[in-house]
Amino acid sequence: MEDKRNEFILILAGYSREMDHFLSLNPGLQSRFPISIDFPDYSVSQLMDIAKRMMAEREYQFSPEAEWKLKDHLMAVKSTVSPAKFSNGRFVRNLIEKSIRSQAMRLLMGDCYLKNDLMTIKSQDLDLKEDAPRV
Repeated sequence: MEDKRNEFILILAGYSREMDHFLSLNPGLQSRFPISIDFPDYSVSQLMDIAKRMMAEREYQFSPEAEWKLKDHLMAVKSTVSPAKFSNGRFVRNLIEKSIRSQAMRLLMGDCYLKNDLMTIKSQDLDLKEDAPRV
C-alpha cells in the first residue's frame, strides 16, 4: 500500500463499533485510514421510500393497509431496538422479500385472481412478528 499510495485507494465499510475495533487491532492501521465518514441511520420516511422503490423495481405495490402496517412496524422497531442491532436497508429488503413469498403462498391457496392481485402486497403478507430485531 505504501509504495503505491498515490495510485491505490482502499475503502473499508462497516458498523462504527466493529470498524473501530478492527482498526485498533494493529497500531499502524489507524494512521493508514485517516478519513472516516459516519453515515446516519435512515429515518422511517427514508426506509419507507426504500421499501417502495424496492417494490416498484419488482413491479409490486403495497395496499394502503400494508403500507401503514409497515410504517408502524418500522417506527416501533426504530424506537425500541438499539441502532447497533438494526440493519436499516437490509432489514427492509428482507421484509420485502419475505412479504413477496407470503403473497405468492396466499395466492397459491386461492382459486382465481386478477393482475392487480399479483402485484399487490396486502397487510396479511407482512408477517412482522418474526422480523423484529432482538433488543
